[in-house]
Amino acid sequence: MRVEVWGDINCPWCYIGKARFEQALAGFEHRADVEVVHRSFELDPRASRAARPLIPLLAAKYGLSLEQAEAAEARIAENARGEGLPYLSEGRDAANSFDMHRLLHFAKDQGRQAELLDVLYRANFADERSAFAAGRLVELAVEAGLDGEAAAAVLADPEAYADAVREDEATASAMGATGVPFFVLDRRLGVSGAQPVETFARALEQAWESRLPAPLIPVGGGDAEACGPDGCELPQQ
Repeated sequence: MRVEVWGDINCPWCYIGKARFEQALAGFEHRADVEVVHRSFELDPRASRAARPLIPLLAAKYGLSLEQAEAAEARIAENARGEGLPYLSEGRDAANSFDMHRLLHFAKDQGRQAELLDVLYRANFADERSAFAAGRLVELAVEAGLDGEAAAAVLADPEAYADAVREDEATASAMGATGVPFFVLDRRLGVSGAQPVETFARALEQAWESRLPAPLIPVGGGDAEACGPDGCELPQQ
């Protein structure tokens, strides 16, 4: 059974949802027969490639004061830490993620996609040094077990794996995905948002037990936290 996961490195709920899904998968009886493939989704394709401080960007997007934006980030950090994930709620940057997605497709060809995804999420949400700093992506690729020169060559060519990223995004759009994380099990069953572990566990069981061609079935409702073109949902106090 194949599980495809659409997400963006800039999406905190993708970071959290990935941890919850993996916890459910770890307890799934048939986990050895599940292939997980990560797909590209840019929350803001028009975002600047130059890194900028995150908190002022959040404040401007949501119409918040800097203090309110900081408090919202702190609440997301609390959710992340509740899943055992490290998370810096202050001092982080944000920038365009297209090159990260291109590099993830290269890593998939090298059999290191999962490793690079973990490294990128950690670098973006938990490291004091920005994941968008000059030369940082090559360093992170090497940390994930990729060849540094080959990774640098991919990043130096703006068309390398660009079509693969756009194809993922077009597929997500065709499926009706407007936000991430978005999990699709065997192209039959869809789960939107950072659902609870129990919801992911039920989805895995349901997909396994009903492996027949059928329209995409939504699971868990649409009320789980997610990120979309208008931004990421902020947890309430």
